[in-house]
Amino acid sequence: MNIVVLDGHTLNPGDLSWERLEALGPLTVYDRTPAERIVERAEGAEIVLTNKTPLRADVLDRLPKLRYIGVLATGYDIVDVQAAADRDIVVANVPTYGTDSVAQFVFALLLELCHRAGLHSDSAHRGDWADSPDFSYWHTPQTELAGKTLGIVGMGRIGARTAELAAAFGMRVLAAGRSVEPQPGDPANVRRADLATVLKTADVVSLHCPLTPQTERMINRDTLALMKPSAYLINTARGKLVAEDDLAGALRSGAIAGAALDVLSQEPPPPDHPLVGAPNCILTPHIAWASFEARERLLRAAVDNVARFLAGDPANLVSR
Repeated sequence: MNIVVLDGHTLNPGDLSWERLEALGPLTVYDRTPAERIVERAEGAEIVLTNKTPLRADVLDRLPKLRYIGVLATGYDIVDVQAAADRDIVVANVPTYGTDSVAQFVFALLLELCHRAGLHSDSAHRGDWADSPDFSYWHTPQTELAGKTLGIVGMGRIGARTAELAAAFGMRVLAAGRSVEPQPGDPANVRRADLATVLKTADVVSLHCPLTPQTERMINRDTLALMKPSAYLINTARGKLVAEDDLAGALRSGAIAGAALDVLSQEPPPPDHPLVGAPNCILTPHIAWASFEARERLLRAAVDNVARFLAGDPANLVSR
């Protein structure tokens, strides 16, 4: 079967190998595919792999040979899964590759909010330390995490792993999920509560829930108003969980102390995005998932998914 990868550069900018995928069939890899060229590039393929290149119903209608879509990610909203099911196209994702990397990145963002290590390094290199009359100085408050409460919204694999890491910092964990009752598999340091209680209580709120009609813009003017003025917000999940205009307003007014976001509702963001240049706001370009180790796991699992499909035993299905 012909295999086409529509946007392979982000997963594999050259430090991984497509060799195992190539062994499964004739392979064409495109670094990036603009929307107007999707059909042209995919029309001869039975198997298409995509990360962020959208496969909507109108595109699927023009790909009669297509039998399998492999999403090179955990989130699969880039594919119209109902339209795929209606056309007997199998859709599979990779659900677990980035758990450790994303949870680790949560703390990279949180520690930067607490210490602004990069800002202080720049200051020292600029000569401020050499010119200082004191052996020590700081431009921002320095915050200790021990004894603070981490509020986790969404207790899937990444949320649970983040809770486990929080224990090493001596943090309490309050989690909002589908149930306020303790669940099997909850880390020992987790206490469940409703969303309002988590937002009101937490010193740090970290988002780990999927994007659904119920969660879209769940962090908005009203929910931000529940948070402590000293609290931080972290989002490594989906950009559209946050009403970004409202968050920018909360940061400008001091309604919360800071935010760190690895995801935005539009990626790349326009130059006039409300959070670009917002005070006390750290932005990173959707890299929580992108460690070499996580990308290597992702590619290996995506190839395994294709092999399972070709063997008649498809795995990690999100639509059939």
